[in-house]
Amino acid sequence: MNRIPTCINSFPEISLPAQQQVFSQGQACQYYIVLTSGKVKVFTRSEDGRELVLYRIQPGEVCILTTACLMGNSHYSAEAITESDISARIIPQRDFNQLLTSSETFREFVFHNFSQRMTELMQQLEQITFDSIERRLSHFIYRMSENSDHLIMTHQEIATEIGSAREVVSRSLKKLQGRGAIKLNRGTIDIINRPALRKNMPV
Repeated sequence: MNRIPTCINSFPEISLPAQQQVFSQGQACQYYIVLTSGKVKVFTRSEDGRELVLYRIQPGEVCILTTACLMGNSHYSAEAITESDISARIIPQRDFNQLLTSSETFREFVFHNFSQRMTELMQQLEQITFDSIERRLSHFIYRMSENSDHLIMTHQEIATEIGSAREVVSRSLKKLQGRGAIKLNRGTIDIINRPALRKNMPV
């Protein structure tokens, strides 16, 4: 969890339940949001309804889209939804601009978060652009199953996460199963050979 500047604690804290929309595509950005608990998913949606997860926001982190929209006085180009009950501090745009000018600690917090999250987003887009589906899929499964060898996700959910189609993901999962890396069940994946899974991952 990133350390939140104390000056942020003077602003109102809001709470939202799980599966609540935080912002939508095309919406004007009016507040700087700092998550204090829970998890938020930021994603984009194509004209045909397909989704691609851009990143998640954890406690102590901020949304790079919100930062960019406030600084550029623009509208959101993606959507966000709470994946759990969350709480967050909200800072009106006027106060955000004032803090950027007056508080070195706040300024460092904003730009450090922005730089860190932008780097992560660029790495993800690089994987989507240049890595094969099997490499992306292996990396995703490996990362998501770090704490358990039992992953509860549908093929469609995985496709949304890695920016692919469900049919493509299903074929690639069957290939990984054929190599003895995983075992497929209805709505779940068991990791049975991590070294075999890791062989398909990006170096």
